[in-house]
Amino acid sequence: MRTLRLTVDVGGLESEDSRHAIARAAEILRAGGTVAFPTETVYGLGANALDAAAVEKIFAAKERPSWDPLIVHIGDRAMLTLVAEEVDQDAHRLMEAFWPGPLTLLVPKHARIPEIVTAGLGKVGVRMPAHAVARALLTAAGVPVAAPSANRFGRISPTTASHVAEDLEGRIDAILDGGESTQGVESTVVDVREGECVIYRPGMITLEQLRSVCRGEVIFRTELEKDEAPAPAPGMGVRHYAPQARLVLVEGAGPGGAVIAMMEEVNRLEEAGEMVGVMAPEGFLAALTLMRKKPFDLRGFTMGYDTVRVYDWGSWEKPAELAQKLYAGLRWLDAAGVTAIVCPLPEPAGIGLAMRDRLLRAGSQELGAGR
Repeated sequence: MRTLRLTVDVGGLESEDSRHAIARAAEILRAGGTVAFPTETVYGLGANALDAAAVEKIFAAKERPSWDPLIVHIGDRAMLTLVAEEVDQDAHRLMEAFWPGPLTLLVPKHARIPEIVTAGLGKVGVRMPAHAVARALLTAAGVPVAAPSANRFGRISPTTASHVAEDLEGRIDAILDGGESTQGVESTVVDVREGECVIYRPGMITLEQLRSVCRGEVIFRTELEKDEAPAPAPGMGVRHYAPQARLVLVEGAGPGGAVIAMMEEVNRLEEAGEMVGVMAPEGFLAALTLMRKKPFDLRGFTMGYDTVRVYDWGSWEKPAELAQKLYAGLRWLDAAGVTAIVCPLPEPAGIGLAMRDRLLRAGSQELGAGR
């Protein structure tokens, strides 16, 4: 299969080239094809959610197991009537607060939605993305679009069109290139039940934000002891979002403790003969340099030196920046050929909760000496 590459100017959606790219991508979706497209979180791999044969192509391209349900994306509230049988008042409150945006709501599915989309469950995950290209594509297609992340199953989610091509070139019909995703971590998945909101996957809409809107108790349930059939919500695989290299996670008491724990792991892995990658937040680099057993200059460390490669992850004090660069950094270190990646765990608050969830799944919950 030849994968068509279509490019959109996010700042010029009304240009002739952008309108042509979106129209062509919409045509492919209506014809039962697959299109990767940008959202504010990550790139999704889309197909017409009302067409079971089209949705099956997503599972085939990603090698995704049938027990893992998909999220359906809509362009406006009117399209929700094609996806959901009914939506209660509490779910509408969350829509008013956070749509369009990175919130997926589990609602009773409409009979039009094929069983393959929901893994046979009675609820379907639905969200209205905020990304201008995604909204334009959904409007042009005129159908709800089922779209998990546009990568091989279990691998790192893509935040650029190039990331999509690394995993899915030749396996899907088209990639709609709308530049880099602006947020970088997937949507929050919430099941609104009578008297409570259950978070199955933390994301860019935080626990604190949900508590400010949900009228009942907010319950946090993300852990699975094993891959189930079916999973209660998308993206809950025990090992998910994973780089090819082994991911070693560390944490300590504050930034200083995290730096010490990181250096212990870097030294241990180097001595074991590993090519080591480091997800290093801004401000950690100088301290790591001072503590490294093998002396080298800071410039060499930052650019990659000897058996260490370092990704400048961003400011530890700016979790939104860390989230936006998380998957890009893991992919960069994979491309650098490292065999192990050392990464500090953010604090479990705000967006940090979502990053911890992804990192723990990506590392299969492997923690280094700093735990």
